Amino acid sequence: MEKWFDKKFKFELNDSELNEILKRLSNTPAEIESLIKNIPEETLHKKPDGKWSIKENIGHLIDLEELHSARIDDFIANNKMLSLADLQNKKTDAVDYNNKNTDEIINDLKKVRKDFIAKLNLLSEEVLNRKAIHPRLKQAMRPVDMAYFVAEHDTHHIKTIKTLIQQTH
Repeated sequence: MEKWFDKKFKFELNDSELNEILKRLSNTPAEIESLIKNIPEETLHKKPDGKWSIKENIGHLIDLEELHSARIDDFIANNKMLSLADLQNKKTDAVDYNNKNTDEIINDLKKVRKDFIAKLNLLSEEVLNRKAIHPRLKQAMRPVDMAYFVAEHDTHHIKTIKTLIQQTH
């Protein structure tokens, strides 16, 4: 599977595609919940090769919602550069998702994702047309592009979760 940091992006979406992207984003929690609903708890926290467990992959998506929200604020403030991500993902490692209740993790993902989508839906047309540089990609993006980037990141982790299920089940 392609590493996330190796993935390349072309941001050529038009604003009319935002609704489809928002649907993808809103479906992520339910898709993950469906994937893991019959998976034994001991499987959900296995860490093959020392990499993140299924629970940690889900938790990582929760942790990043804070960054996504900050980046929406960057667009609103008309900042030229989007907020930096913690590329070491220290928060995900510190939270210890493997000792958290799985239903609670899924509910947290549902809540933070709902808040993110609501915030995107409130953006004016003016803000939707603003561009800012993504600090790692060194590419200009608009809010629709950022939403697409988040949806692609979700897909990456969903694929990872599917692989982990196959490896550990």
